[in-house]
Amino acid sequence: MPETLKNQVALITGASRGIGLAIAKLFAQHGASLALVARTEESLSAALEICRSAGVQAHPFPCDLACLPATQEIVEKVLQRFGKIDILVNNAGITRDALLLRISDEDWQIVLDTNLRSAFVLTRAVARSMMKSRYGRIINISSVSGIIGNAGQANYAASKAALIALTKTTAREFASRGITANAIAPGFITTDMTSDLPEKLTQELLQQIPLGRFGTPEEIASTALFLASPAASYITGQTIIVDGGLVMQ
Repeated sequence: MPETLKNQVALITGASRGIGLAIAKLFAQHGASLALVARTEESLSAALEICRSAGVQAHPFPCDLACLPATQEIVEKVLQRFGKIDILVNNAGITRDALLLRISDEDWQIVLDTNLRSAFVLTRAVARSMMKSRYGRIINISSVSGIIGNAGQANYAASKAALIALTKTTAREFASRGITANAIAPGFITTDMTSDLPEKLTQELLQQIPLGRFGTPEEIASTALFLASPAASYITGQTIIVDGGLVMQ
């Protein structure tokens, strides 16, 4: 595999499974050193083994991203370990689905804290280091739910829509320092979040997708690799929709 990301350090949240794991694996294959974040070190064991087998450095940084003090410490710990951070992938996300009238204050807040606030906190911390080196790639994993909304996901959709706005603002503020910021908005992807969908609902969703199937985590990872690579050096403030044609703008 070409070493597109050789000598670069990537911090990836939600790296223990699904899209985050796929991104970590592909980045490792392209030569990046990896700082992998998930709730527990145990949950990262498989990801670490996969990435290290590609011959790169990979270290765990367990953290509950809903906890502000712990999130604020991650970047400092990664910088102590690697000395720099070239790429930040804000992928961590949770759902607490319910109709709007039934969402509790607690479920609203934990989704916003995990999906949105953590991205803001990490971006703010990483940007300081990136500004010094006058280089950086920030990639936020949003969702088509943040573009078109989704019944039963007011909290999740709101967090993902706000993440797109955060991406655009980040891009404008840091472009002059050589830092790009872009978002990826996946559609329905075969992950733990979609594996429990009832068969009837799955079939209804497939009928709405022109390509007739759910996407794979690897297809999102390929998009992230492109945005992290030199090939995307003139792209910033954009949201790339990867959804099989579900949303067409």
